[in-house]
Amino acid sequence: MWQRRFWEHLIRDETDLSRHLDYIHYNPVKHGYVANVVDWPYSTFHRYVKEGTYPENWGGIVDTNAGKCLESDLVRKRTLR
Repeated sequence: MWQRRFWEHLIRDETDLSRHLDYIHYNPVKHGYVANVVDWPYSTFHRYVKEGTYPENWGGIVDTNAGKCLESDLVRKRTLR
């Protein structure tokens, strides 16, 4: 069954792909499932870290005691291959 909130999207270029990958990888943090992107075990993020596309601390390291981000959110020190 198709849901109305989903739509087809053709990836236009490297920048568009980068934005979509960022969105996908940060989603578990955004929705409160984990404190850090690296903590979500079901993500392709781990493969991209091994390839050197993302640094392991991408998305910030959250201090759960203080509730503040120690690194800047959505660190963009990566390039797509």
